[in-house]
Amino acid sequence: MKKTVLMLAGDFVEDYEIMVPYQALLSVGVDVDVVCPGKKEDDVIATAIHDFIGYQTYAESRGHNFVLNKTFNEVKLEDYDGLYVCGGRAPEYIRLNQRVLEIVKYFFEKDLPVAAICHGIQILTVAEVLKGRTLTAYPAVGPDIALAGGVYKEIGVDEAITDGNLTTSPAWPGHPAILREFYKLLGVVIVKNK
Repeated sequence: MKKTVLMLAGDFVEDYEIMVPYQALLSVGVDVDVVCPGKKEDDVIATAIHDFIGYQTYAESRGHNFVLNKTFNEVKLEDYDGLYVCGGRAPEYIRLNQRVLEIVKYFFEKDLPVAAICHGIQILTVAEVLKGRTLTAYPAVGPDIALAGGVYKEIGVDEAITDGNLTTSPAWPGHPAILREFYKLLGVVIVKNK
């Protein structure tokens, strides 16, 4: 059965944290609609590259442009089997949009698969869907998880944690782990040919 995922993003989403899951999901036959509040299909969002280059926190460089393929105001939640929440700087401001919070709450209320990476978890904290959940995020988001009633767990940057319908990873090196878990939650099975 064909699966369709809604992906939340915005200007200065982390480059890898939108490009990699978008392309990986498409490669296994999952349709992905990428939206941003206030923007429509064919609008462009800017991405940012976050990397550690000797400072106490990550540095940010301009990344690629990403072309949205769905109009935010036209999203019908019943059309989707799962939600993917990208990281970067976008979550800190798109979480101020009431419709973004309604979208997140819908997927949790319906117990549908949700993947969130890095700073994407900031959206989940404001949506108040983390009470009693064990998850991870970029370490600076850990206190937000605790304040939202969740249990923050520090894990390797290349790992993921799954608790019920939610899978999370600290940052883009965790793509193999979080995507593997998200595929399972979606019921996507990859079979090796002999």
